[in-house]
Amino acid sequence: MSKQYENLLSQLNRLHRHNRQGSFRTRARYHEAMQRFCRWLADTYRVERLANIAPKHLIAYTRHLQESGKAPSTIKTDLAAIRFYHDLMPSPRYELPDNSDLALQRRSYLGVDRTWSDQELSKMMMYAAELGREDYVTCLYLARYAALRIHECFRIDTAIANKAIRDHAITIKGKGGLVRTVPLTPVVEARLIYHLALTPRGHKLFVPDDMPTHKAIHGLQTFVADHRPFAQDPDSNRPMTFHGLRHTCAAEWYDARLAAGDTPKQARLAVARLLGHGRDDVTKIYLAKSMD
Repeated sequence: MSKQYENLLSQLNRLHRHNRQGSFRTRARYHEAMQRFCRWLADTYRVERLANIAPKHLIAYTRHLQESGKAPSTIKTDLAAIRFYHDLMPSPRYELPDNSDLALQRRSYLGVDRTWSDQELSKMMMYAAELGREDYVTCLYLARYAALRIHECFRIDTAIANKAIRDHAITIKGKGGLVRTVPLTPVVEARLIYHLALTPRGHKLFVPDDMPTHKAIHGLQTFVADHRPFAQDPDSNRPMTFHGLRHTCAAEWYDARLAAGDTPKQARLAVARLLGHGRDDVTKIYLAKSMD
């Protein structure tokens, strides 16, 4: 647990102990959502005081939740929790934006196909290579063939990469501190070997020493957004985000398990373990295309 997260959690718990508004269930739900926001805030921006939560943090967190495949209803509840605790603070520095300023989607109970085609991936990799961004090429591979989240890619250091090459599988800490191990394809192993040769021992593979991790992540997100109009299939109306590659990988894993004889439920459970979560409703969101 980082110092920043400890500080934020301590401040949050003080507010939570003195709060008597809302039902017990609502208070518990808001507290849990705010804990996750505090962890993200500490990891991404190194913020140490809740009073310093700014509009840019809420905007970036909303984008993070959307790209993580969270349902609009979940996002709205999480944002409500943040605003709830923000209102409890005695002297916050900033006023937070309304949902209307955050481009939130309407609530939906249907999965949305977010997968990429092979052609879309090839084009995006070509644009990255043309810019000399071999790090972006490798991150795209990691998302597509190992279903890594964007922040998980940027967490990889030389120790994690070396172990992954020895084990032919990458062990990574994901959301909520959950650790999972995902098999690697030979091409992904080759990409990690390439970057290991360029990275000093103990350093992160995709984060320059003079750059905060959140800026490195933002750089890749911006690259995808800027080149999406040129990479996307002409007849496609699918959302095309980095996180969509995780959906693509999940759909491929699911189809492979079915082909191997699993029932749909067994296949979903196997995919859920590889994705690093245990909720069947979330797995169904990832598998929207395969379950049509």
